[in-house]
Amino acid sequence: MYFHGTPGSRLDLGFGEQIAVEQGVRLVSFDRPGYGGSTPSPFGLESIARDAEAVADHLGVDTFATLGQSGGGPFSLAAATVLVDRVAKAGVASGAGPFQLVPGGLDSLEADDRAAVGLLPGDPAAAASGFAAGLESAVPVFRTAEPSQIAAVFEGLLSPHDRVVMQEDRFSTGFATTMREALSQGTSGSGWDNVAWVGPWDVDVTAIDCPVVLWYGDEDLFVPVAHGLWLRDHIPKARLVLRTGEGHLGLLEHFGEMIDELTQAL
Repeated sequence: MYFHGTPGSRLDLGFGEQIAVEQGVRLVSFDRPGYGGSTPSPFGLESIARDAEAVADHLGVDTFATLGQSGGGPFSLAAATVLVDRVAKAGVASGAGPFQLVPGGLDSLEADDRAAVGLLPGDPAAAASGFAAGLESAVPVFRTAEPSQIAAVFEGLLSPHDRVVMQEDRFSTGFATTMREALSQGTSGSGWDNVAWVGPWDVDVTAIDCPVVLWYGDEDLFVPVAHGLWLRDHIPKARLVLRTGEGHLGLLEHFGEMIDELTQAL
C-alpha cells in the first residue's frame, strides 16, 4: 500500500505500474482527504492509518507492506504503528520525520510555515490553512502548464541529480499528471498533511515492531537526511539506505528494488 507525497495523489506511481506487473506486486493507493477525488476533511497520521485499514478490508487484503514517498512517509509509518498485525514491513522513501524532534527540523521551515506551526496544537484548522496558503500560487500552473513548467516550480529544491532524473519524459509526464490530480480540489490536503507531521505526531513510531527500510539521498534538499537518521535511531528494526549523490527522487529510479525488498516479507 502506497502513501502519496505532499502534494501528490493515488496516481504517483503511474510510472512504475509495469515494473509492479513484472514483479508480481499488487499496488494499492488512495487519495488522502482533499487530494484528487477524496472529500476534503481534517485528518492526522492515525486517521489515515485507519483509512488504510478500511481500504484493505474493502479489497479483502489481510497482510501488506507499506511505502510512503516524502510527505507520505509518516503515513506509511503510522500504518505500521497502528495496524500491528497487518503491516509486515514498512518503507519510507525520502520521508519526513517528526519536525518537532528532528534536529534543525523546525529551523528549516519558511517563515509562513513557522507561523502555522505556532498555531499548533490549539488551532489545527487555522494551521492547515496557513500551510496550504504556500501552494495557492502554484495551483494554476499545475492545472494548465506543460510537464517541464510544472517541474520548474520545484526547481530551487531539486538537487543536481534530481534535475537529471526529471529530464526523463516518463518521470516529468507522470509528475505532471499526479500534481494536476493532487490539486484538482485545491490545497487543503497539503495543509492537513503538514499539520499531521510538522506538528506533534499522534502516533508513536518508536513502537513499530515490523522491519522498516528508510531510503534517502544525501543531497536531498526537500527532506534532509537528518530525518532519516532520526527515524533510524528511534525505530527499533529500522535500516537506513543512504545513496551518495542522490536527492529527493530516489523512488523514481529505485522503485523496483524498493517493492522487491518490501514484498519479500510477504
